[in-house]
Amino acid sequence: MSFCGAKLVLTLGQDLLTCLRDDYDWIPFPAHWDLPGGGAEPGEAPADCALRELEEEFGLRLDPNRITGTAFPSITQPGHQSWLFRGHLTAAEIAAIRFGDEGQKWRMMPVAEFVAHPRAVPHFRDRVARMLAL
Repeated sequence: MSFCGAKLVLTLGQDLLTCLRDDYDWIPFPAHWDLPGGGAEPGEAPADCALRELEEEFGLRLDPNRITGTAFPSITQPGHQSWLFRGHLTAAEIAAIRFGDEGQKWRMMPVAEFVAHPRAVPHFRDRVARMLAL
């Protein structure tokens, strides 16, 4: 099964790094709370995709050794795999975030709020809950 994209579950304590997607009708899940990450570039490995997207979206660089991941069937591209990576952020890293030009805003959202939020990307609510064993 081919790989199409990767997202990150990055936490500090009980808070999760999230972003509010743009509100365009041509994108999947407009105006929903989402996780950092996105689509893969040709030949890109899953962890490289996730970390590149993190840098583009939030201005953060993480060492690949700080994340671990799991493949899931893609919801938006049936027949493909997407990856979900887990890692931790420091307070200094959060303070250093420089939000890019994708999305409306970002916030550190309590994990419990994200997994119950009616405007969180639906399949990520369940995957975050499972990954964090809630």
